[in-house]
Amino acid sequence: MPATEQGTEGTRALQELEDGRASVRLRAAMAIGTTPDPRFVGKLVERCAVEPEFLVRDMLTWALTRHPVSLTLPELVREVRSQRARARSQALHTLSKIGDRRAWPAITRAVLTDADDEVARTAWRTAVVLVPEGEESALAAVLVTQLGRGGRETRMSLCRALIALGDVVEPALRDAVTAPDPDVRAHALATRRLLLDPDSGFEYAIEEAKRVVALGGAGGEGGRAC
Repeated sequence: MPATEQGTEGTRALQELEDGRASVRLRAAMAIGTTPDPRFVGKLVERCAVEPEFLVRDMLTWALTRHPVSLTLPELVREVRSQRARARSQALHTLSKIGDRRAWPAITRAVLTDADDEVARTAWRTAVVLVPEGEESALAAVLVTQLGRGGRETRMSLCRALIALGDVVEPALRDAVTAPDPDVRAHALATRRLLLDPDSGFEYAIEEAKRVVALGGAGGEGGRAC
């Protein structure tokens, strides 16, 4: 395709990212990713922050991964500090797909403990992907401070992140299983069981943790595991 024609198609696709129809926005994001253009990176990141449809956001992320990391990384790291929760969450998700560990400094304690559950869940998944060798224990120490947080989906996400780190999480879980808060204890017990026996299944680990805590195991009355 001639450069002028390609430029026209790209401009049209950018305009269509603002269309009221999700199908049109999805097609536009696919077109931009198919024919990457450095000039479009800023607009893609900007759209990620406000796009309401999951499938379109995922296509925007794919389009960003098709562009040079040298251009996308600074923009995405900046978005991680955005005031908008969706912007933070989608930027973190995209960083996990790019997988460049130069983004690791952006995964701060504040990001890992974000007040928004969706942002926090995305941050945990991203941290596991980006954590440099030797930093796993420090990451685990921060993640265990979130045990007992949120509803089932949030707790499941934290279990998965901790388990993905492997045996380095065991020292961090040791104190959590005797924490005063029964929800923290139950969540920690469920995570430990899955760490030791991944085949036991998430639901079984949850119910077993609830039973143990309810019976006074690891100290005290029952709590809500996950």
